[in-house]
Amino acid sequence: YLSPYFISKPETGSIELESPFILLADKKISNTREMLPVLEAVAKAGKPLLIIAEDVEGEALATLVVNTMRGIVKVAAVKAPGFGDRRKAMLQDIATLTSGTVISEEIGLELEKTTLEDLGQAKRVVINKDTTIII
Repeated sequence: YLSPYFISKPETGSIELESPFILLADKKISNTREMLPVLEAVAKAGKPLLIIAEDVEGEALATLVVNTMRGIVKVAAVKAPGFGDRRKAMLQDIATLTSGTVISEEIGLELEKTTLEDLGQAKRVVINKDTTIII
C-alpha cells in the first residue's frame, strides 16, 4: 500500500475491502481534479475503492488519505506490479479478472471521464505491506 493511513486492521497491519470497486490506471496519479469524478461516484455508491496505478502521489494521495480518515470513502492505493509492457499486461489481466477497464491515455481513456462501468469489482481485497490479494 502507498500509505499506512489506509490500514483498516491495525492488529495485522493490513487493509481489507469488502466488495470494492477497482480502478486500474497505467499512469501516475498526482492530480486530485482528474480523480474527483470517479471518487464522487464511488462515494455515492457506498462501496470502497482500490486504486491500482503506476503510482499515486502528492495532492492525489493526500486527498485519498483525508477522505479515508474522515470516513467519506474507504480507499486503498497500491502500485501496479511489474514495469513497462509487463506492467501493462498485468493490469490488463487484472482488468479481465475483475470485469474492469485499464484507464490508459494510449487508447484514449482519461481518468476524468472514468465512470463506475469502467471499474472492476471483487468480492474482497486484502492488502499487506507487500502483497495485494483480490478475491
